[in-house]
Amino acid sequence: MNTDEILARFDREIRQRPQEGPGAIVEREPGIVRVVSAHDGWAGITWSDLTGLDADAVVAAQVRRFAATGQPWEWKLYSHDCPADLPARLLAAGFEPGPPESLLVAEVDALRRSVELPDSVRLVPVTGEPEADLLVRVHDEVFGGDHSAIGRHLLARPDIVRAVVALSGDRPICAGRVEFHQGTEFASLWGGGTSADWRGRGVFRALVAYRAGLAAAAGYRYLQVDASADSSPILRRLGFVRLATTTPYVRS
Repeated sequence: MNTDEILARFDREIRQRPQEGPGAIVEREPGIVRVVSAHDGWAGITWSDLTGLDADAVVAAQVRRFAATGQPWEWKLYSHDCPADLPARLLAAGFEPGPPESLLVAEVDALRRSVELPDSVRLVPVTGEPEADLLVRVHDEVFGGDHSAIGRHLLARPDIVRAVVALSGDRPICAGRVEFHQGTEFASLWGGGTSADWRGRGVFRALVAYRAGLAAAAGYRYLQVDASADSSPILRRLGFVRLATTTPYVRS
């Protein structure tokens, strides 16, 4: 895998061409691509290259643009974005950094797609509200906060997102989704959080294999993940390669 080539393609196909969903609008100006979304959707900067621009002025313009929406939003910064001192400029402008994540990519054909589950665990595809509620329930438990917007997203966009929940009996213990970036060769994995008492028992790996199978069936070449410090070592053992680091800089 040519990591430089794949990273450039990811920037071009995913960051510069984000998918528009219900209530979401993609806006572009020199050096910036941003998503302005409905009240419960993601909003923020997906791509930036401020080379040759007045970086502080561009940052200030984004702050004004999103202030008009009244929403919290995020500047999704990657380690190769320019200028190199943009993190310091964002801090000076009042942004708060979240935990950094690793941008990982794997070729779908190189991943194991056979699903191996512990005894008593079964996978249930999300096809309606009952399964979406189970996914939200396990996300709320594992990640904290309210993830009901993700449940609504799943039900509203079955054309671009598929999800699955792992159950032990009737209890949801792990859940994740795969999003298909139409017109590109990339699908992306999200979620995958596992209840604390089920970690280290292969459920997370099974969900990766299941979703890799969905991506293969849909004809996608690459799987991309923004991986936390917990999931990154597992994914790299499964065949994912690190391309960059991404950090969310948040304005409330």
